[in-house]
Amino acid sequence: MKLYNTLTRKKEDFVPLKAGEVTMYSCGPTVYNYFHIGNARPFIIFDVLRRFFEYIGYKVKYVQNFTDIDDKMIKKANEEGKTVFDIAERYICEYYKDAHALGIKDPTEAPRATDNIDAIISIINKLIENGYAYETDGDVYFSANAFDGYGKLSGHNPEDLEAGARVSVDEKKKSPIDFALWKAQKPGEPAWDSPWGKGRPGWHIECSAMANRFLGETIDIHSGGQDLIFPHHENEIAQSEAANGKPFAKYWLHNGFINIDNEKMSKSKGNFFTVRDIAKEYDYEVIRFFMLTAHYRSPINFSAELLEQAKTALNRIYECRDNMLFILSNSESTAVDSEIVEKLMQYRTKFIEALKDDLNTADALAAVFDLVREINTIIAYDVPPGKGTIEKAFELLSELTGVLGIMRKKHDDNIDQNVKALIEERQKARAEKNYKRADEIRDLLNEMGIELQDTPHGVKVVSKNRL
Repeated sequence: MKLYNTLTRKKEDFVPLKAGEVTMYSCGPTVYNYFHIGNARPFIIFDVLRRFFEYIGYKVKYVQNFTDIDDKMIKKANEEGKTVFDIAERYICEYYKDAHALGIKDPTEAPRATDNIDAIISIINKLIENGYAYETDGDVYFSANAFDGYGKLSGHNPEDLEAGARVSVDEKKKSPIDFALWKAQKPGEPAWDSPWGKGRPGWHIECSAMANRFLGETIDIHSGGQDLIFPHHENEIAQSEAANGKPFAKYWLHNGFINIDNEKMSKSKGNFFTVRDIAKEYDYEVIRFFMLTAHYRSPINFSAELLEQAKTALNRIYECRDNMLFILSNSESTAVDSEIVEKLMQYRTKFIEALKDDLNTADALAAVFDLVREINTIIAYDVPPGKGTIEKAFELLSELTGVLGIMRKKHDDNIDQNVKALIEERQKARAEKNYKRADEIRDLLNEMGIELQDTPHGVKVVSKNRL
């Protein structure tokens, strides 16, 4: 498998630190609100990467954190007259509602910053002892210039950064590019005891401490959005490697930005949407599917028109599945055509090759749709293949869509009694050659979102409100 490594700026063969196992750390949400559509992209993309690793036989330990203390959370708590802990608890619960609806698997570990204060203090102590950090009046800063590799992830030169930085308001810092590891308590803020007095951790240090605690000093993969490359991930590298004297992560993966109707998403432009907002109009699975239609490193444009296209495409997969289920429930032949099955398996090969090439979900989806087209051709034969063949096709489609985390909805065989009565009345009208009444019933069912398809196996009932 090849992955594009932001650190080396090239595709590299993926070789885990330990054979058969993968350690992954992905930056999670700051839990002061519902997460937005830009957050959703890395959550979905790196969920697929995790699923694919598991699919091809790796044991994956996947850590995604919650930032449950920072300036935004304190501001939100003050606005609502709540504690920061109340805000965190509420929006962590809301995160899981949206994440589960998007088909995102729970991480192996989901640590909160406030549950890891001891680990954070420990790593800051190591940085001070190693000469990479300094304390001033209860604040602790990382000395960026003391770390020889600062800028290697983003490509920024520390001298250029320093020259371009505004004069720091905080005169406690030795350099304007130094960043906070620990912040002394301000009036009304939550705080924890530390060797430097009461305070709270800076944003960057929490991820270094939690990755170190739950995955080790060196991990296989660290991932997140492109916006995190600098300063967050750059600072994580500096802290972790200065503290431990070892490489922090072998592979750094970053997804591209999301534009809304070809414009950068921004609250000031009024085009800032949470996933919860979008889910009022579109099924969560449509949102997930949409995110997979472009390569993860490319920017992706988000619009109502493109969501409609995603919905139509996803419905094609469901229609293929439901066609197979209908045949399976109405067919008696159990024969397996090995030639057809072998032909179908070529799409699994294409699917795997696509994902092994830097997680190319767009090409993987293309392989799925090639499979769907092939299955549709097969089941349209005058004499459809046996039940055994269709079972193999069904299993393969379920297998591949499962890796992508789509086609998760159960097939509903339950038909409303009123609908069932209308279908029976239509069948009776057709038998009596009362085609006018049969057509009236078909039109009535169409208005109810029910489509009837007359097939060699009988009448197939299709709900048009699947997504």
